[in-house]
Amino acid sequence: MGAINRVEIAGRAAPGSVVPGQGRVRRVLLEARRHGLPRTLYDLALKTVNTAVVLKVLRGVWIERPDPAFLDCDERYTPMFLPEQMLRDFARDPASGLSAGFVDEAMSKGDECFGFLDGGTLAAYGWYSSRPTRIDPPDLLLRFGSEYVYMYNGFTHPRHRGQRLHAIGMTLALRAYISRGCKGLVSYVESNNFDSLKSCRRMGYAEFGSVYVMKVFGRYHTHSTRGCRRFGFDVEPIQSRPASATLRGERTL
Repeated sequence: MGAINRVEIAGRAAPGSVVPGQGRVRRVLLEARRHGLPRTLYDLALKTVNTAVVLKVLRGVWIERPDPAFLDCDERYTPMFLPEQMLRDFARDPASGLSAGFVDEAMSKGDECFGFLDGGTLAAYGWYSSRPTRIDPPDLLLRFGSEYVYMYNGFTHPRHRGQRLHAIGMTLALRAYISRGCKGLVSYVESNNFDSLKSCRRMGYAEFGSVYVMKVFGRYHTHSTRGCRRFGFDVEPIQSRPASATLRGERTL
């Protein structure tokens, strides 16, 4: 419908019209019903603060044991570490969620992409890095211990969602990295992304700490909680953007 909803002269909404702010209230109520009132209020408070300053609370998560429940996928899919040329070919398709610039930077720092092919179509993927990696905002750098691999930028094409490809891909990649001598995977989820945090727990991830990031008057202030020390997990501002940094750090897990 393209017409603007009308409001009666008496000040009451006409049948079927939407009162300004009503949609927002409805979303808040749905959020409270889904995640509970305390979490909903926390989300609202964080979003309100971010209208004035940048404030992020990143929950660090890790996993060291592959879950057997996520080791098998539908036979139509081919799971594999995707070669560079294939990634560059897929980056020409906007539907892939990739760009040539992103692939250039990821490849330059030795990152790998584990994905699923459905014939000649890229169905899903996740990126893995053993080196410090840029996150969002892109002038921040995430550091982590050398015994772990950082998982980021997970993506599943809408036509292939519901097949647990993200969980299966992460588990297969984890098994591969453990066989190479790594202890496990680390990643992060923003503290008010409750659906992703819940998904992480289902896949076997556990939270180990938080990183607080605030930008005030153009300057970043960061703080990592004690649990982050074991994983060397920390965020720092980038003074000058290195050519070896990746374009994005986190996608929904």
